[in-house]
Amino acid sequence: MRYIIVGAGAVGGAIGGRLAEVGHEVVLVARGAQYTALRDDGLRLTTPEGTRTHRLPVVDGPAALRLGDGDVLVLAVKTQDAAEALDTWSAVPVEGGGTAGERLPLICAQNGVEGERLALRRFHRVYGCCVYLPATFVEPGRVLAAGAPLTGILHLGRYPSGADDTVRAVAADWAKAKLEAPVVPDVMRWKYAKLLSNLANAIEAATGVIDGPEGRALFDRASEEGRAVLAAAGIEAAGAAEQAAARGDRIRFDPFDGSPRGGGSSWQSLTRGTGTIEADYLNGEIALLGRLHGVPTPVNDVLRRTADAFARERRAAGSMTVAELVALVDAEA
Repeated sequence: MRYIIVGAGAVGGAIGGRLAEVGHEVVLVARGAQYTALRDDGLRLTTPEGTRTHRLPVVDGPAALRLGDGDVLVLAVKTQDAAEALDTWSAVPVEGGGTAGERLPLICAQNGVEGERLALRRFHRVYGCCVYLPATFVEPGRVLAAGAPLTGILHLGRYPSGADDTVRAVAADWAKAKLEAPVVPDVMRWKYAKLLSNLANAIEAATGVIDGPEGRALFDRASEEGRAVLAAAGIEAAGAAEQAAARGDRIRFDPFDGSPRGGGSSWQSLTRGTGTIEADYLNGEIALLGRLHGVPTPVNDVLRRTADAFARERRAAGSMTVAELVALVDAEA
């Protein structure tokens, strides 16, 4: 199989680089400064083993590629960019007839739970991927993946449920690349559990890495809303004990070079000054479900609005104090 990584940022770059290291054919898809850096200087992937430069094929769209039956699309863009990417790639012709949307598998390696629904409108074969992979992308062409001894644990499954030979073959490929990929029949249970943990992203984006009791207490309030909403909606998420058993000590998040720990994906979006952030599909997912099922979600409403404002106004990541953010929440809650 050839892997087409649509969105060669932190997650996509780490997956693509690791797959290339064990001999798989990989094509990276990127835009803007990231495309230029990857094209000119290659992908510099830093892991606990050191830094390697992967000079892989890179494109800024499908025009430069001929797609075939052996291709697998890995959608690793943020959800706010997913519709555009899906529109672009689903209509691409495949050798032998038909389009990518009709014939090729697509894996949604994204936070949140909306990407799969967006994809299934355009692709016949959609697979969910619960991304548990500590990686950082703030400099064009460079990705740091600090996970050890595994780079990531990525639960995979067919969407909306089930498994097949394709996803089992993908999992076998990924497992050889320090990307453990358990195949599960209920992948969205894992993605909803990850969604609950990602409710911290907006807090981290606005106030910096959560390392004190005030930040943790605010995250607890957001999580409590999230669990209440999922219960009201009848949505089951993988529990903490189940997640701990699946991951165990096979992946650590500690920086391997002694540097301070950076923020997660939303913090990185602000740091890169992209002008967008994924809060609408994280805290906003909880707000949406709350409105559908009559559960108030004031904490997540404020977190979503604050993160969106930070991105829109290109405010610096971490430039608000936790006390200021808590005051905004308390004024509405």
